[in-house]
Amino acid sequence: MNETLNSIRNRPRFKLYTDISPEQYESNLREYLEKNHDQFFGNINKEVATIFVRTEDENYWKPNLALRIEKEDEKTAIRGVFGPSSAVWTFFMFLYFLFTVSWMTFFTLYYVEKQIKTDNYPWSLPCSFVVLVLIALTYAAARFGQMKAKDEMQKLRKFAEESTFPMEKND
Repeated sequence: MNETLNSIRNRPRFKLYTDISPEQYESNLREYLEKNHDQFFGNINKEVATIFVRTEDENYWKPNLALRIEKEDEKTAIRGVFGPSSAVWTFFMFLYFLFTVSWMTFFTLYYVEKQIKTDNYPWSLPCSFVVLVLIALTYAAARFGQMKAKDEMQKLRKFAEESTFPMEKND
């Protein structure tokens, strides 16, 4: 079993090299997608491909497979990333950032208040706990979305393994 195929099972990114041209790879990918159009759909061009699983229900964490096709030296490099849309990813990262900064602000207010022995911010400690709960809820929502998308993710991995890895050049 090749190294790239093993790494795809452990993380959501992979990179492989092949001797075929980007145009040939695009053509092969289109053929594979056409053969499996009842399961998958997507957009393909000679530089980028985005593949989705056909489902009856749409959820916020709908995963996709983003493939980037690049020419490196004499070989074609194919980079793949599994995950939710970039909008969903950005939204969750924004929430984590916002809540983390809020928690640090509230906790700092509480700490400074205790150090200078005032009672100007009595709400700072309870607010910091509320923000911790919001961080936990955001994490739970992300995990729930990942759990709901598990079957789709496995289908996308199968798509990548069957459509891309047979073309990998092993040195």
